[in-house]
Amino acid sequence: MGNSEIRRLDREIQRTMNKLEAVRRGEWWPLTSRERLAMTRAMAGGARSVYRGRSTTGAENRMDSIGSSVETRLNAELTALHGERQRLITEQARAKAKKKSSGWF
Repeated sequence: MGNSEIRRLDREIQRTMNKLEAVRRGEWWPLTSRERLAMTRAMAGGARSVYRGRSTTGAENRMDSIGSSVETRLNAELTALHGERQRLITEQARAKAKKKSSGWF
């Protein structure tokens, strides 16, 4: 049971790392629907500003803010997954040590 759980967590960690790299490249697929909506609204606001001949700084700042919050969320997810993986490894090592010490030779 332990190894399969660790492998599952390893796959999940890899998936989250791929999402984090994609967000850093500016891709939208790892974003949640709420984050996509906020990003689209910021883009629309920026387009409206361009149309009216105004600065797009506010929209750019909003998009940067959304991107950094997504990175923060994914980093927190990654930290939690690493912690869970470490807990499973420690638990498995304890069980193995207990099993070895219970032998009589």
